[in-house]
Amino acid sequence: MEEIKVIKSEYVTSAVSKATCPEELLPEIVFVGRSNVGKSSLINSLTNRKSLAKTSGTPGKTQTINFFKVTLKTPDEVYHKIYFVDLPGYGYAKTSKTNRKLWAKFIDEYLSSRRDIKFVCQLIDMRHPPMESDLNSFASLVEKNLPVLIIATKSDKLGKTERQKHLNVIKNALSVDADSIIPYSSLKNEGRSDLLDVILNSL
Repeated sequence: MEEIKVIKSEYVTSAVSKATCPEELLPEIVFVGRSNVGKSSLINSLTNRKSLAKTSGTPGKTQTINFFKVTLKTPDEVYHKIYFVDLPGYGYAKTSKTNRKLWAKFIDEYLSSRRDIKFVCQLIDMRHPPMESDLNSFASLVEKNLPVLIIATKSDKLGKTERQKHLNVIKNALSVDADSIIPYSSLKNEGRSDLLDVILNSL
């Protein structure tokens, strides 16, 4: 089947409060995960852009909520405008406790108040069992009644047998179905068309 195409993607704004979020209301696909789990790389892979989202070797680099406007085109020529929303990574941040509390409050406010969130992609490094911060984040999203899709990143780093074993660990730790997890490699774009299908179906 001919696939969904991303025909345009652009950075819109970095929000630091509810008031600085974009005024234009579009469906939002949100990306959350630990610092350095590969959120920026995933957004770049999805949009076929090398540096739309800035990647960094420094954990905790994204300290704002970044909005990217993306135009999708379906095989039958239907166009959809949406936001990809990149949240600051959790679990690590080179900043003061006060700042961390402010971010946590703002992120919580964003997730609780934006009416156009279609679902949240929670990224988990496939090579390791989910950490406490992953479990807490997942529980918090479920509590807010937000649909969550688990993206198991860095899938190219594991062999086939290992991969299945690691996917089972994630599945059991979060008590989700296998259908709720997409293995993803930003390096090889593996999982890209599956994720774009889920995005389209949510609209």
